[in-house]
Amino acid sequence: MKPLINLDEAPSHSGRHGDLFEYRMQELAQPLAAKGVGANVTSVPPGKAAFPFHHHHANEEHFFVLSGTGVLRLGDDTYPVRPKDYVVIPPGGPELAHQFVNTGDEDLVYLAISTMVLPEVVGYPDAEKTGVRITYADKPWARFLVKDDAKNQVEYWDDETGEVVAATIADTRAG
Repeated sequence: MKPLINLDEAPSHSGRHGDLFEYRMQELAQPLAAKGVGANVTSVPPGKAAFPFHHHHANEEHFFVLSGTGVLRLGDDTYPVRPKDYVVIPPGGPELAHQFVNTGDEDLVYLAISTMVLPEVVGYPDAEKTGVRITYADKPWARFLVKDDAKNQVEYWDDETGEVVAATIADTRAG
């Protein structure tokens, strides 16, 4: 396998949700069988965001703006972004939640680079939900999402009666 890929030949996919979320992503690292680092070029049309406002508990992300303009939402702040801006978002809590919003009149295009640590826990402060991903495979069981108000509805020892432990001990001693 060649250790390089040209952007013109990179596999791409796109997505959209409602009127305000849309992107086109060209995969760079995955086609080269990268394991620990992901990379893609993401294009966001004017007046849209690619993804919901979110933060990663396990992964660090870096972004390099290639073209277009917009704003970076980061925690409670916003920062204008333009070509040649480099952004680093370490793993952390809601204070590091981030989102690029294209406020310009041409596509906002950026190189996105990320560690690929699993499992990953992602918070979505705008929607008050949390996601957990256990694999990057495109499978229905790869990730689950819960509303934040549903978290911690049970305690660690809830419903742990020990009945199976007692049966295991009894079966082993009888056996």
